[in-house]
Amino acid sequence: MQVIAAVAEFERDLLIERTQSGIIRAKAAGKRFGRPPTLNAEERAAVLKRLNAGATIAEIAREFKTTRQTILRAREAAG
Repeated sequence: MQVIAAVAEFERDLLIERTQSGIIRAKAAGKRFGRPPTLNAEERAAVLKRLNAGATIAEIAREFKTTRQTILRAREAAG
């Protein structure tokens, strides 16, 4: 039984090593990880323009079909 457990552990280590090397290779190639942004650069510019025009955050969120938090993050990123 111990031999089977040792082989399984070795296989798991190999799997983790291959996964990590694949992630490193993908990052080096410029691949982005994670969820894609809700608003693209053009939409973020439009959000900032509407905020400067005096629209409320809730109105803008409804207009762009997103959450208030997304609008707040866009405003904060613009700094």
